[in-house]
Amino acid sequence: MTHNTASVDAQHLAAAARLAARGRGRVEPNPPGGCIIANKEVVIGWGYHRYCGGPHAEIEALERAGSAARGATAYITLEPCNHTGRTGPCSQALIDAGIGRVVIARRDPHPIASGGLDSLERAGMAVEVTHICPAATDISNPFVHRIKTGLPWLTLKWAQTVDGKLATSTGDSKWISSHKSRQAVHRRRARVDGILTGIGTVLRDDPLLTARQVRVHRVAKRIVLDPSLNMPLDSKLVRTAEEFPTIVWTSNSALNSAASRAAALQRCGVDVIGSEMTGVHGPLADGLRQLTQQYDLTNLLVESGGRLLASLLSQRLANEAWVFIAPLLLADPAAVGLSGPAVAQIADAWRLKLHSTHRRDDDIELHYGLPGFGSPSN
Repeated sequence: MTHNTASVDAQHLAAAARLAARGRGRVEPNPPGGCIIANKEVVIGWGYHRYCGGPHAEIEALERAGSAARGATAYITLEPCNHTGRTGPCSQALIDAGIGRVVIARRDPHPIASGGLDSLERAGMAVEVTHICPAATDISNPFVHRIKTGLPWLTLKWAQTVDGKLATSTGDSKWISSHKSRQAVHRRRARVDGILTGIGTVLRDDPLLTARQVRVHRVAKRIVLDPSLNMPLDSKLVRTAEEFPTIVWTSNSALNSAASRAAALQRCGVDVIGSEMTGVHGPLADGLRQLTQQYDLTNLLVESGGRLLASLLSQRLANEAWVFIAPLLLADPAAVGLSGPAVAQIADAWRLKLHSTHRRDDDIELHYGLPGFGSPSN
């Protein structure tokens, strides 16, 4: 491959990734997908998966390209499907269109949908899987993670002061971040499958956890981790459970000992599920798998206090962190920060990988990946 060919490939895969991102919040539990069909630098067709059950990206792109697709190159964020589900196999559509070359950012790990690459090669097509464009590979991270682990992709979100505090010593945290930062959070809420918080946050802040004043692509399920089943019946979450899906996740022991409270919550429209827990926050992997399977979850946004955030980190269940640093300084040792196990050596600290920075008013928005996380330690 020449340098120019690699550059063109990376350019078209990046465009395919941007297209795929448009479908986030509407295509799940399927993966977002984007496709560019091009003759060298010239784009002749493009498409993306717009909604679950709709045409896949390849089909949209082929329809736009028409007969010009013959001999062209297709750039796709995920291996084309090889089965007939709600739609026909995209691999066969590419073959029928006479595509000459296919560049794929990632193999599909799904046991039913995979195999498109092999079909393309058997048809004599030149096929290449490349990670030359990280954005095109990463766009399907949540889907691939769920298929491989049975767990949802967890994004930890918090706002903090310059000195790393999430709340004052009295628990006050409204508002650390700016209005623009909070609007960004509402936009994210409008695209995820679920929003996870802890009972401490519910008791302290009585949040609603809905997407407001933004375009809603998906109504997120509101999930409260409540090991002792202390969920107040008069909380905003319970009072709006008929309108917005609400789940209380408790321990099996609390589910048995507080059956009357569980029944009362269910009468209010709340789903109550139990999992085995040996402590306040753990282990959580089995419960997350249960939630994933029962409610078809792929993306979970975690908006909680420092204790639950630290529990998910210490159990290596988180996949990324989304942090807003506000121009505030408390300088109070009693103020609330992340509350995890003690770390004696800097070498033992969790090491994050910075993906991006963004300024919103005077806040700094940081997006971190968590290398080596996402595979539970229990």
